[in-house]
Amino acid sequence: MKKLKLLLSESISLVLQSLSYPIKKFSLIAPNNNEFGDLSSNIALILASDLKKNPIDIGQSIANELKNIHIEDISDITITKPGFLNFQISKSFFQKKIQDIVNKNENYGRGNIGKGKTANVEFVSANPTGPLTVGHGRNAILGDTISNILEWQGFKVTREYYFNNAGRQMRILRESVKSRYFEIIGKGFDFPEEGYKGNYIKEIARTIHESKNDDLIPDDQFFTEKAEEIIFKDIKKTLLNLDIHFDQFTNEKTFYDNGDIDKLISELIKLNLIYKKNNATWFKTTSLGKKQDKVYIKSSGEPTYRVPDTAYHRNKLDRNFDLIIDVFGADHADSYPDVLIALEALGYTTDHIKVLLYQFVTLIRDGKKVKMSTRKANYVTLDDLIEELGQDVVRYFFVMRSINTHLDFDLDLATDQSDKNPVFYIQYAYARICNIIKRSNKLDSDLNDSFDSSLIINPDEIRMLKHMVHFPEIVELACKNFEPQYIANFLKELATLFHRFYNQCRVITNDDKLSKSRLKLINSVRIILKNGLEILGITTPEQM
Repeated sequence: MKKLKLLLSESISLVLQSLSYPIKKFSLIAPNNNEFGDLSSNIALILASDLKKNPIDIGQSIANELKNIHIEDISDITITKPGFLNFQISKSFFQKKIQDIVNKNENYGRGNIGKGKTANVEFVSANPTGPLTVGHGRNAILGDTISNILEWQGFKVTREYYFNNAGRQMRILRESVKSRYFEIIGKGFDFPEEGYKGNYIKEIARTIHESKNDDLIPDDQFFTEKAEEIIFKDIKKTLLNLDIHFDQFTNEKTFYDNGDIDKLISELIKLNLIYKKNNATWFKTTSLGKKQDKVYIKSSGEPTYRVPDTAYHRNKLDRNFDLIIDVFGADHADSYPDVLIALEALGYTTDHIKVLLYQFVTLIRDGKKVKMSTRKANYVTLDDLIEELGQDVVRYFFVMRSINTHLDFDLDLATDQSDKNPVFYIQYAYARICNIIKRSNKLDSDLNDSFDSSLIINPDEIRMLKHMVHFPEIVELACKNFEPQYIANFLKELATLFHRFYNQCRVITNDDKLSKSRLKLINSVRIILKNGLEILGITTPEQM
């Protein structure tokens, strides 16, 4: 489809030259009303002001010239108000795509945007202060799916998890565990006012107590390191339940220990971008075009997230990735620009750093919001969600909406195992196709047999094929925009078209030639469903 659109665009440009019309940029997309055709261009509307002519007349002049050229696979060209140029693609173009899809098989939909390039995707990055919650789930699955999409476009991807383990939250964690430990041994210890109250804190304290072979009370470092170790083991287990694997784990403490943060502050001082005020250290962002300066190190001596995060991103830049992606919650909107502007002040190019801010998640059950608070231990863990819904449903629901929109996670729909649930609806289409193919094998029909694609003429067949041929473009679009929901929505629509086709057209019929052609058709549907679900990290059961 991409090649045809390119050929058509080039042909329109040649016609503009031959008519001595100005060369302008124009769109070539599917019209809102598919009765007008398969592709539509706004070129006549764009030229109307320059030519001082009615766009209908301009469009007709262009259409007449294009018909004289005779573009292969374009069967008709029409004009509709207020001046759109519409193109009907021949049935044979779509019929021929069946064999193309089957030939490419598991590679259908792959692209080469990232061929020979490297990408680093940082996601999850939850601090080791508690189990992963539903809020972390959207980050985890978005990051992993975007990584899959990049790999489908040829990138060599490094999945990276960065966590802060040297700040205030870790001190609160330590004091929380410590207080529960003292409870176990019968000594009084005030629980921190902002402490973590989940049962997991008690379990960590119990584990520490059981691991001690003497009566000596562990020191603060032991409490901190042991709590981090236990929580991280739990976090990694949760991620494995979603089939998420990381290539690298990086922590904040590293950049204090190796001197990178001291080096960063020193270089910014030399650039006259650091100053002291009210016992705090400030980053002079007003010198770099911002409206107000930002605190770098608080009066308490504790650095803000901007400091280690800048050192960390400098480290990533030094690793020379062609593309760097950060998947952050919307609460990072204020701080990440300060990281980029500091790096630019240090002479780095940051154009290839893409920060993806996703909106937050609300769990909905029985039409009501499920309240969550991590610190108060009133939350739904990601493990709870996976146990209730299964990996496939969790993964799909977290990518079925744009990252720029708030996600209402409908638990009632997610637990529904009927065709109302989009995951089961898609998987059922896949399983149904597998079942038909198995039945055909018993009837001595072989998918490798030759077939006559011209027999695929039913409107439901053509409608389905017209959707299928866009799959490679959808994957490319999802890659360029870092939006997995394009693929999720595409698969749901394909499943809808297949179920409609199945209800209207028998695959295995008394007509052997037609049966073979339709078997090839549904096999090409199966391939696209399988490839799309693989990108989303969702399984493809052959029986349901």
